[in-house]
Amino acid sequence: MSSASLAPAASIAPEPALIAPAAFAAVSAKLGHLPAWWTDLKRRAWAHHLELPLPRRTDELWRFSSIQGLRLAEPFPLAAPASSEIVAALVARSNLVEQKTAQAIYVNDVRISQESLPDHLVKAGVIFDSIENAVLRHPSLIQAHFMAQDSALGSQKLTSLHRALTTGGAFIYVPKGVEVNLPLVVYHWSSGTRSAVFPHTLVVAEDNAKITVVEFRQSASDTDTTFSAGVNDLYAGPGAQVTFVSGQRLSRSSLGFQGNETVVQRDGRVLSLGLQLGGRQVRTESHSRLQGPGSFSQMLSLAVAHGDQEFDQRTLQSHQVPHTGSDLLYKNALFDQARTIFSGLIVVDAGAQKTDAYQSNRNLLCSPDAESNSLPGLEIEANDVRCTHGATNGKIDDEQMFYLAARGISKPVAEELLVFGFFEEVLEKLENEHLRGVLRELIQSKFAK
Repeated sequence: MSSASLAPAASIAPEPALIAPAAFAAVSAKLGHLPAWWTDLKRRAWAHHLELPLPRRTDELWRFSSIQGLRLAEPFPLAAPASSEIVAALVARSNLVEQKTAQAIYVNDVRISQESLPDHLVKAGVIFDSIENAVLRHPSLIQAHFMAQDSALGSQKLTSLHRALTTGGAFIYVPKGVEVNLPLVVYHWSSGTRSAVFPHTLVVAEDNAKITVVEFRQSASDTDTTFSAGVNDLYAGPGAQVTFVSGQRLSRSSLGFQGNETVVQRDGRVLSLGLQLGGRQVRTESHSRLQGPGSFSQMLSLAVAHGDQEFDQRTLQSHQVPHTGSDLLYKNALFDQARTIFSGLIVVDAGAQKTDAYQSNRNLLCSPDAESNSLPGLEIEANDVRCTHGATNGKIDDEQMFYLAARGISKPVAEELLVFGFFEEVLEKLENEHLRGVLRELIQSKFAK
């Protein structure tokens, strides 16, 4: 036998971890007062997370993504409770929406402020609370709607991690026939030099209810490095109307993931609008399931990418029954060496006749070094449908820049004006003028830096 055959087998390096191994034990220690079904759900999710590999370059659902950014040299620890000084400062900064019904503030997945609902909404049965409290007080609602839809866009490892470790989520419930006229607002702050957070917002609107929810996910400081793995669950019952607006301003060194799972029943309507501004590498996955005739989902997104930022956008419009509609419009403005990836699919199930679906990704390249990748697609098993999709890439018009320069407007200001003009088509789809103004201010803050 040769000496080579006696050599020990080469050891295989363990796959890099996203989160410190002690994280689940730390979360489990806080769950003793919660029912067994909830702790079992989390235990199974943690085991599933450990079983799944990190995404690989060969995975079709991660095509064009910078996979290497997920292979961390050192896993993130759970975010520690913030100091009273930091909490006070963040409460003062949680003032973006003036016209609102109530708001809740979470810092490092801990709820530190919760405004009460007006008496008439409490009497009508509206709930605005933490998911932890809802597990105790409204278990049937949580069991029916909390992450009830499996991830279908490639991030099962991240969503199972979120299911296992999320503790700081907002729960919003609107009973049948109740309308909440002004938005409910949720702030999810992350604070700490290097920390992991798992924000969650669950919205359930029953038959013919109406609600607008605004969520902000932000780093407390530009010097903080955050790993944020969040999920939103949106449920619109028959005839319900849900508007969900989300703004992300993580620090430029942060790593982000955000899943949006939407279910729309008969004659329900959901409008979701996401604004992506911060982070080094951020992936969003948005899946709308049209499950009742007459249901409609409007999926909107705006992103401003500077430096070496990467925004990875994956969408799925699932038409499961006849007479449903969806309309997707994602717009990105790219500067410097920034990258975006858009991969969207419209799926029409067999028998889902009279589907009307539209999908468009438009990119404004404000630098010759910026890169946009667009992969729109259709998968249709019915024969009486109207489905269209497309993608465009364009640069800032030289004549428009010349026109503005001739009137004494500097190049940076001119670029900002043209980006706002490019974005206006999306902003106008949001009926609430006050919220449109809030989003414009957030976009402008990105250009001010």
